[in-house]
Amino acid sequence: MTQAGNNTAQRHKSGRLIICALVAVVVTGVVYLSACSGVADKRVEASGPAITVGVTKVVKKSLGREITLSSELVPFQEIDVYAKESGYVKKLMVDYGTRVKAGEIMAVLEIPELEAQLQEDEAEIKNANNQVTRAQHELQRYQAQYNALHLQYTRLNGVFQSQPGIVAQQEVDDAQGKDLAASSQVDAGQAALEATQSQLSVTRAKLSHDQSLYDYSKITAPFAGIVTERYANLGTLVQAGTGSSTQAIPLVKLSEDDLFRLVIPVPESYVRYIRIGDPVNVRVPSLNRTFPGKVARFSVDVRSDTRTMHTEVDVPNPQRVLLPGLYADAELELDQAANVPTVPVQAVSHSSETTHVFVVNGDGVLEERKVQVGMETSSDAQIVSGLSEGELVVVSDRSGLKSGQKVHPQQVAIMEYHESNTQ
Repeated sequence: MTQAGNNTAQRHKSGRLIICALVAVVVTGVVYLSACSGVADKRVEASGPAITVGVTKVVKKSLGREITLSSELVPFQEIDVYAKESGYVKKLMVDYGTRVKAGEIMAVLEIPELEAQLQEDEAEIKNANNQVTRAQHELQRYQAQYNALHLQYTRLNGVFQSQPGIVAQQEVDDAQGKDLAASSQVDAGQAALEATQSQLSVTRAKLSHDQSLYDYSKITAPFAGIVTERYANLGTLVQAGTGSSTQAIPLVKLSEDDLFRLVIPVPESYVRYIRIGDPVNVRVPSLNRTFPGKVARFSVDVRSDTRTMHTEVDVPNPQRVLLPGLYADAELELDQAANVPTVPVQAVSHSSETTHVFVVNGDGVLEERKVQVGMETSSDAQIVSGLSEGELVVVSDRSGLKSGQKVHPQQVAIMEYHESNTQ
């Protein structure tokens, strides 16, 4: 081999050694960087950022619970108007939808029998008046006779006593007898007069009675309201509605429409909250309106079959917007707590032994705090003890949280909604 060939071989060998050395350096660097990267990842993982939790402040507010019960609106008063006496409908002043006032005449009946009876009563009263007048005149005549005879007897008896022998005893006795007889006639005349006066009173009472019955021929409205049914027409013979055995039909149906009542069954568990005069919001879905009402009366007992208490809510209807039979929801307030510390219900955790919340202190560390809860609504819970106003409580998921853990608190807005117990 020549000198030139040896030099070329030597150069090729040196190049391969340099490449191998470079590859070794690169591999070593990669291994080193990989090791360093693993250590850095572990260090970052060990000192990573704190867990973010949703929190809200303990605030004071007023809480209240309510229950919604549904029923149908009914008129405060609704009656069928019957006739007191049988008769033919002579005049009919009302029809469907007619509004009447209390005492207003709705119909007039024709009752010939009572008209004849009234005429007879008036004749009897006239005759009784004549009898009284006659008895008065008889009494006056008897009194005049008695006065004359009594004066005659008094004079004779005075002479007989003062001047014996002038007047015979027989004359005095005869005068005394006539005087006593005249006195008896006066008494009899007085009794006859009283009898005729009594008879006059009887006939007048009979006339008043028959007149009262005849007045029932004018059928009037017992209260202000509206006619919702009409059962009779002109000329209809209506029977007296005074006996249960008769087949009497009413003349009209009258409903009081300026005041309604809502009859609601209050469940046993809420009976203790019901009080006379409590305000009630009555919502009518078909009208999309809410009307004010109040608890007016309740039965003060719980039915054994339904375990509810009969309760009535009065609903004024001055504008006549409400109609009988409309479906309505009555929202009754149960209990209230004013200006008390509250937290959202999702912040409270209940267990068999304790009730607690997670509190984030000023250093961002979790504390498990025992609390005493009062009133609870659908969205808030009253805190009786264990928390102070302004403290931060966790409202997000608390399943993986532990007391003493470092967290990053982030205040979140709690969406409030109102949900009432509906029966």
